[in-house]
Amino acid sequence: MAKTIAVIGGGLAGRLCAWQLAQAGWRVSLFDRGGREGGEAAAYIAAAMLAPLAEAIDATPLVTALGRQSVARWRRLLEQLPEQVFLQQAGSLVVWHAQDKPLAHQFEQQLSRAWGGDCPAQWWQAEQLASEEPQLAGRFQTGLYLPDEGQLENRQVLSALGAALEREKVDCRWHSEVSPQQLAGQFDWLLDCRGFGAKTDWNAAQGSRLRGVRGEVARVYAPEVSLRRPVRLLHPRYPLYIAPKPDHRFVIGATQLESESGAPASVRSGLELLSALYAVHPAFGEAQILELSSGLRPTLNHHDPEIRFNRQSRMVEVNGLFRHGFMISPAVSEIAVQLIQALANDAPLPEDEAGLIRRQE
Repeated sequence: MAKTIAVIGGGLAGRLCAWQLAQAGWRVSLFDRGGREGGEAAAYIAAAMLAPLAEAIDATPLVTALGRQSVARWRRLLEQLPEQVFLQQAGSLVVWHAQDKPLAHQFEQQLSRAWGGDCPAQWWQAEQLASEEPQLAGRFQTGLYLPDEGQLENRQVLSALGAALEREKVDCRWHSEVSPQQLAGQFDWLLDCRGFGAKTDWNAAQGSRLRGVRGEVARVYAPEVSLRRPVRLLHPRYPLYIAPKPDHRFVIGATQLESESGAPASVRSGLELLSALYAVHPAFGEAQILELSSGLRPTLNHHDPEIRFNRQSRMVEVNGLFRHGFMISPAVSEIAVQLIQALANDAPLPEDEAGLIRRQE
């Protein structure tokens, strides 16, 4: 008889894990306080950037390594989904205004140190910039191209994973907010993927501390603007990225505030994001603002993700993906599923040289 598992939390990590567990023969029930569209999840407002090279400057070595592993995994995962998902893998471009040129050299130095001696970043001069990004011609004289990076359409991913869960006969219980304590004893195993929603339970145990870090993004429709890849603007106060999505829609982000406020995006954040957007290209001045959104990223004090397990309570917890959810979730979910399989079958635990897996007993 197939083993049963309850996955609590239907955001990106929860959906990926539930789908893979169902494919592995588990009888899966998924509980989420939100709906199938994923509107309650941090992934719903994310830009879904797959940018381990660009993020290496601020991210930990573990996150960078997980990001490098996940970029290739995404293409294989998307091929299995029942709905089409936008995937762009044309690299990303870092630009700056003339007065901020020192930031570019600082960025390159930090990137080289973080990535190592084989850093693939390339300097593009004005001619190549004009060829690769025609609408930026004349606005920037130099850029730093980061190859192999990509992006997804985040809400398409959530929708496609919802369809994949239905195809695998996962018992999806949307609009059902539950705790692990409420489900104890009803399933063979529990998997907690609630992100920030698990703060109380996570922090009740010894170990790393979970908090929410607020982020705000804008979505605009700009039919007069075309970009072939995500563009990052270096700025002394607020670095900005512009992620071009299908149909001339753009996601612009992102602020990062040490706050657990769930309030709507502030006027200040909106002004900063949109002013920087206009500085990249004045045609964005005619763009339609589709939404200004805010959300909390589940963050551990060391900024790495963790997978915790407790054999006695038969529970596994996945948390701390911070602002890197789309970038690292394929690798993290794969390790989590391997761990659950090993625990359920009394097999050796998967190799974990990076220390992602923590015993909580």
